[in-house]
Amino acid sequence: MRHISKLNNFICIILAAATITACGKSDATEAQAAAEQSLQEQAVLAEVYDQMEIEDAQPELTPEPTPEPTPQTVNIRMVGDILLHDRVEASARNEDGEYDFSVIFENVKEDIEAADIAIVNQEVIIGGEELGVSGYPAFNAPTEIGDALTETGFDVIAHATNHAMDKGRKGILNTLEYWDTNSGAVPIGIYDTEEESHNIYVAEVNGIKIAILNYTYGTNGICLPSDMPYAVNLLKEDKVREDIRKAHEEADFVIVCPHWGTEYRLTPDSMQEKWTKIFLEENVDLVIGTHPHVIENIEMLEDEDSEMLVYYSLGNFVNWTSGEGEGVYRRMVGGMADVTIGLDENGEAIITDYGVEALVTDLTEGYNGVSTYRLSDYTKEQAELNLIRKQDSNFSYDSIHELCDQVWGDLWY
Repeated sequence: MRHISKLNNFICIILAAATITACGKSDATEAQAAAEQSLQEQAVLAEVYDQMEIEDAQPELTPEPTPEPTPQTVNIRMVGDILLHDRVEASARNEDGEYDFSVIFENVKEDIEAADIAIVNQEVIIGGEELGVSGYPAFNAPTEIGDALTETGFDVIAHATNHAMDKGRKGILNTLEYWDTNSGAVPIGIYDTEEESHNIYVAEVNGIKIAILNYTYGTNGICLPSDMPYAVNLLKEDKVREDIRKAHEEADFVIVCPHWGTEYRLTPDSMQEKWTKIFLEENVDLVIGTHPHVIENIEMLEDEDSEMLVYYSLGNFVNWTSGEGEGVYRRMVGGMADVTIGLDENGEAIITDYGVEALVTDLTEGYNGVSTYRLSDYTKEQAELNLIRKQDSNFSYDSIHELCDQVWGDLWY
């Protein structure tokens, strides 16, 4: 269009020049004026031609392609019970009496850090040395375990377990005070005020809001404090249903982490089946269970309105049980739930991928002698030297692989 406009100007100039010539000039003054005008017209024409050549030489610009939008996804990873038996705590204590639990997590730290939201079941209360560090049956951990969890990259600490009241009211308060003064992770499932007990924890990642709830079947017969009946989230139907419905109002995706089931059983019991039905009725999206201290199966359930993925038990992340005999070796195997959440064509948050990373706790003598490995990285030589073999000779490289095949089928890696 610019070329056409300038060409029209050129034509007008030529016609004007022709008109002047046709009219004739009566004297030298008019002839001189006509000559000067002709020179000016030629200069204008030259400028027009030069500009046209410059513009013709410019390459046509190809519009840059619109970049593909980044998919909105969230990766969730969760591990099972941090079960700090006496020998686990002893292995983390150096000659100066200081605790350092970081070696327990160092072989899986990369996986935890890579998750958008990493969750752990902190089986035992973190009351600190003030309340006396202790193992089974009344557990209490030093605050250094919290330091290690945070440094490993865990974002959410599930505290609603049957051992939550092992050190009474003070254990709850000390644990919450520790997390309040050590930012980096959020405790759920225990509370120091009634108001907090009604709040729903919601994490927002990549535009997707995810609610995470945590409950336990009980507290080993220890009553909740009379002035703090809300201290530990219990699996009480009215409360659970109310919380889930509120979570749906505040979030796009709802996760429930129940502490449930029968210890050392590889399949769900009737209590788990009952609660699974309730969770499905309330349209929970993901259930990740703990407490049995052994792994249990993974199942995708559906009804007319929704689908729900259930990890019935992730087993232990770390432990050094004093138990002996057949079946003890199963307590050394755990799982890391690995779930990806995305959006469907309607913009609804759904599970797009899931599986489980098999884990195994390795036991050796001395300081830093306890650590958890990905089973894919664990060797036959390590298995042969694992001290749990003294308590159950059935522990072997082959037996733990067979256990994962038996319980998880082709879902584990």
